[in-house]
Amino acid sequence: MEFRRLGRSGLNISEIAYGNWLTHGGQVEEDAAFACVRAALDAGITTFDTADVYAGTRAETVLGRALEGQRRSSYELFTKVYWPTGKGRNDRGLSRKHIVESCHASLKRLQTDYVDLYQAHRYDPTVPLEETMTAFADLVRAGKVLYIGVSEWNAEQIAAGAALARELNVQLISNQPQYSMLWRVIEPEVVPTSEKEGLSQIVWSPLAQGVLTGKYLPGQQPPADSRGGHAEAGNSMRGFLRDDILTAVQGLRPIADDLGLSMAQLAIAWVLQNPNVGAAIIGATRPEQVHDNVKASGVRLEDDVLRRIDDVLGDVVERDPTKTARG
Repeated sequence: MEFRRLGRSGLNISEIAYGNWLTHGGQVEEDAAFACVRAALDAGITTFDTADVYAGTRAETVLGRALEGQRRSSYELFTKVYWPTGKGRNDRGLSRKHIVESCHASLKRLQTDYVDLYQAHRYDPTVPLEETMTAFADLVRAGKVLYIGVSEWNAEQIAAGAALARELNVQLISNQPQYSMLWRVIEPEVVPTSEKEGLSQIVWSPLAQGVLTGKYLPGQQPPADSRGGHAEAGNSMRGFLRDDILTAVQGLRPIADDLGLSMAQLAIAWVLQNPNVGAAIIGATRPEQVHDNVKASGVRLEDDVLRRIDDVLGDVVERDPTKTARG
């Protein structure tokens, strides 16, 4: 496993991170979740990403139990706040009240005194940015949060948040966007702004929610035991299951074969070629998936390989920075 600095900070993270969106507390049983976390630790992954909203807060609870007994300084723990976690009017968004209360609840579920990175899961236009950033800064000063991050913020929002963070003397060091061979909307604006402001990308869905593994075939129903065939989880990936996309993805198989990589490894390695990427988040329902995915760490793709990938995918690649995340 190779490691990278996150943003313009001193925090080192594993370039492949383990995330539990759609898995822990939902798609897989707890024993399987524990086995996947153990596989991640055994493979050298030290960075774990979750959110309060995943599986209705159950994902944090499962991850906290799975990491129980691990030396706290040996791993980096990330979570997020924004989406509703209750029925009350203040149980959502980025108000000071919701941020502080959600942080305390997350710490309890994760069985820890602090999180390494606390992320605004989306931008909240209904709350003054000053209120949001001050609440995050106060959590940093209280020792409950070490660094601040955001998720799916556009370039303008990132620049404004970074300016306030500097005024408050705290570190805004990351953005968590969707990014893959098929979804490149961050490249024109978000990446250059992040580089200027000292943020790295912590990428979610580098496999386009499993489509880039090649297991979904054009003209066929998704396998019943796959994410695409799962009644709830599959809803988040319908936009990637178009026949033109699935046909193009099959064209990547010869490239992966030539390199001695699985298609999943090729997709993750592609994401990691971007120097602004701090980590690619993988999820898993089985330990074998973790073991396969981590082999992408340290793989470097030559320019001719990158050109072949672009030629194969052609027009199915989404590059429009005005598009919002799928999922």
